[in-house]
Amino acid sequence: MRVTPRVLSFDLDDTLWACHEVIERAEQALHDWLQRHYPRIPAEYDRAAMRDVRRRMAEARPALGADLTALRRESLAWHAERAGYDRALAEEGVAVFLRERQRVTPFADVRPALEALARDYPLVALTNGNADIRRTELGHLFRHAFSAADVGAAKPDPALFRAACDALGVRTAELVHIGDDPLRDVHGARRFGARTVWVRRAFAPWPDGVGRAHHEIASLTELPPLLAAAAG
Repeated sequence: MRVTPRVLSFDLDDTLWACHEVIERAEQALHDWLQRHYPRIPAEYDRAAMRDVRRRMAEARPALGADLTALRRESLAWHAERAGYDRALAEEGVAVFLRERQRVTPFADVRPALEALARDYPLVALTNGNADIRRTELGHLFRHAFSAADVGAAKPDPALFRAACDALGVRTAELVHIGDDPLRDVHGARRFGARTVWVRRAFAPWPDGVGRAHHEIASLTELPPLLAAAAG
């Protein structure tokens, strides 16, 4: 790294914790809640069918693509109307989902690494989804948090990376973005002009046609010494 890093931004899902199990649990909690209170909805649509409704709604209404909470709310309202319920149930249903959505278990390497890094750098959370770092055990370590819904666009669009730089008044090259997704995290941040660190959580092959990250690590424990060497 030729420029001393000043701000670290982190992707959340599958970078700091495993996402699939969290979403599965949150969707099951919502489905169970619907069965107790609004049974006509799950009687017609199981979880897979509800997921397909959201997918088709996102395709038909691209403006919802950057706000997964709004998408889920609108799809629940659609199910409510179809089943003869009040659309207002969607708000409570989303709250049920989000309560479970924020119950995450960080990977073992995450908290020690973030605690060390937060002593030297401001940390910023950047997510395309609706995870909220402030509602997790890691929240106190982050200076700022931005979602795609906040800025109106999802990674790899530069809006989230720009928000991190603007919030802390740093130049593009002084931002280091750390994430697991080659396209959304690495390609998006590189195109913006930030430095990039790919966290190889899944050990998946690098996709063709996507520029490599500046650095690749298998665990966040590798990040503090990597940054210390860059600063020195």
